Amino acid sequence: MEEQKRKWRRISKISTDFSLINSLDDGCLMHIFSFLSPIPDRYNTALVCHRWRFLACHPRLWLRVDRAVKDLSRPGVYPNIEMAVSAARPGDTILIAAGGSHHVSNIQIEKPLCLIGAGESPDDTTLICSRNSDSALEFMSTCKLANLTVRTELGCCLLHRSGKLTIDGCILQCESNPLDHLSYAIISTAGAAEVIPSALKTCSNGVSVLKTRIEGGAKAVLTSGTLSLQRVRVIYTRTSLFFWFEVEGSDKNTVQSASVELPIS
Repeated sequence: MEEQKRKWRRISKISTDFSLINSLDDGCLMHIFSFLSPIPDRYNTALVCHRWRFLACHPRLWLRVDRAVKDLSRPGVYPNIEMAVSAARPGDTILIAAGGSHHVSNIQIEKPLCLIGAGESPDDTTLICSRNSDSALEFMSTCKLANLTVRTELGCCLLHRSGKLTIDGCILQCESNPLDHLSYAIISTAGAAEVIPSALKTCSNGVSVLKTRIEGGAKAVLTSGTLSLQRVRVIYTRTSLFFWFEVEGSDKNTVQSASVELPIS
C-alpha cells in the first residue's frame, strides 16, 4: 500500500511539473527548446504533444533541405543546401532530408551552423561533390556536421579554414581512382588561434572527429597550417575503420611541421 502511495505521488508530481511548463507562452517555451541539442533532445520533444511538436519543428529552430519541395514560399524549407546556408542565421540548425543525393560544390560556411542528416544513419543522407570542385564544404566558422555522408572524387570532402569544426558520426568518402593521391577527407589550413580585433578575443581553431568512417583518398587528414594531429583512436571492424581524433594547436614549445597526415591504410 505504501509503495502504491509513493508511486501515485511521483505521477502526481510529474503531472504538476508538466502543467507548470505548459503554462509558459509559446515564445518562452520555444526559447527553452532552442538550448536543447537538435538530435536527439529537441527531436524527442516533438513526440510529447501536438503543441510541443509545433514548437519543436518551428522554422525558427530548424531549417530544412528537401530536394522534393515544390512550394518555395514555405518558411524554413529549401531545395538545396546552398540556399539554406545563405538564409540561415548564426546558430541555426539545418536538417538535410534523407533519401537520394544532394549535390554540393565549394559551399562556404562563414557563420556558426549545425548540419545534420535526417536519416537513421549517415548512409541515408549523401552529399556529393563534383570532380571540378576543391571541396564539398568550406568552413570558416565554428560548425558541426553530424549523421551525413560526404563523397568527393578529387580535392577534399571538408576544407577547414578557421573556427572549431566538429564531425560526429559521419562518413567521408574519397573516390578510388588513379589520382586518389590528390584527394583527402579533411584539409585544414587554420592556424592555432586567431585574434579578433573588434572583440579583442582569441578564437581557437581546430577539428574534432568522432566515430567517423573515412574511406579512400591518399590520407584521412592533411594540415597546412600550424595545427597538429592529436589523440588518434581507430576501431577496426569487418568492413570499416572508425576514427576519433583532434586537430588542434600544440604546446608553444613544440616545433610544428608544415603538414601532418594520418594514413588510413
